[in-house]
Amino acid sequence: MHALLRIVGVITLVAGLGFMGQGFRYYGFPEDIGTRHTEWVYYGAAIAVVGFLLIIFSRPSEEP
Repeated sequence: MHALLRIVGVITLVAGLGFMGQGFRYYGFPEDIGTRHTEWVYYGAAIAVVGFLLIIFSRPSEEP
């Protein structure tokens, strides 16, 4: 279960960073999507935080 959460967390973190890159216009695909680019940054940051938290919580506990 820990490995699955870590994999999902990494994928979510990378996707969030990709959305942030789209919002900062680091790459321009698609050109006009109907939303403002600042929304991409905010959504990407939120998704990246969720991915980071999944990675943190996927660690096995230290309790015996």
